[in-house]
Amino acid sequence: MTSRLPRLGAALVLAATALLVTSCASAAPEPEPTGTVASTPTPTAPAPEATETEAPVAEDLTCDNMILASTIADFTAAGWSSQAEPFYIGALELPGGLLCKWADLEGPAGDHLNMYGWAPISTETAEELQATLVGEGWIREDAPQGVYITENPDTAMSVDDQGYGWTYLFSESDVKFSNTKQGILLVDWPKG
Repeated sequence: MTSRLPRLGAALVLAATALLVTSCASAAPEPEPTGTVASTPTPTAPAPEATETEAPVAEDLTCDNMILASTIADFTAAGWSSQAEPFYIGALELPGGLLCKWADLEGPAGDHLNMYGWAPISTETAEELQATLVGEGWIREDAPQGVYITENPDTAMSVDDQGYGWTYLFSESDVKFSNTKQGILLVDWPKG
């Protein structure tokens, strides 16, 4: 009779080996890919439907948007307000233009005020007005920004640090105005 013990031992050894091989196989790390890896395509969101967008609404020219916002804040803090008027050069009113006077309009009358103006203008009208002003003694100064026409400092009521009084800046399509040449830098129109 053969002993069952060696068979039982052999069976246990085989079972243990199978268990060990199975556990090692499942714990083994996956090999790192070498070369091209096929990827699963990810679904993409459908393209948004084309919708009509509204065109930006153009602002209307006002005293509250013609000049720099920081300047308006300074004027307001000082108690100043604005008064809007049509834009004239001499006796000619420029359609679409605006002249703004900033001062303490509620206080006593005084000479402390700033004026700013802007208007669209044709080349022909600009050339005619420049010639008229120069003919009246105003001074022409060509610059990269356009043509400055300023009142004669000898007859001006007040001038800035550089000797400029009322000044117009004519560009290709518009004209800016201030009671000083330096003030023209504050005219921030048209926007954009």
